Amino acid sequence: MQIILLQDIDKVGYKHEIAKVKNGYARNFLIPNGMAVIANGQNMKKLDSLKEKAAQEENARLDDYKVMAEKLEGQTLKIAVKAGTSGKIFGSVNNTQVVNAIKETFDMDVERRKVELPEDIKEIGTFPAIINLHEQVKANVNLELIQD
Repeated sequence: MQIILLQDIDKVGYKHEIAKVKNGYARNFLIPNGMAVIANGQNMKKLDSLKEKAAQEENARLDDYKVMAEKLEGQTLKIAVKAGTSGKIFGSVNNTQVVNAIKETFDMDVERRKVELPEDIKEIGTFPAIINLHEQVKANVNLELIQD
């Protein structure tokens, strides 16, 4: 069944995307909980206005994003990780850990998917990361991994 997502849903898609899911999942869970609507002609016409409205809301928050980017630009976030004696960490650093570090240090909420890690981080050291707050606003931060 083709549906239009009204919010981000893990392993299905992002808000305002058209996704194909099983009929039962759509009818019994997504649609009754207000997470999606059926992708018929009428709803497809509404989709364009929904996307436009969301873009206007994002542009209205542009000044907030600029202020957040100024606070974050060039800052170093310390992330405690468990590591072996050779400096290799157990697992790797992911977006969620970076978002949590931003929340603890600067008391800002950033979506996990807006954090861009250029490489897999698997050892102790300092690494760059990019926070894509808006398509026009980005902040570069450094991640300093310290042994826990």
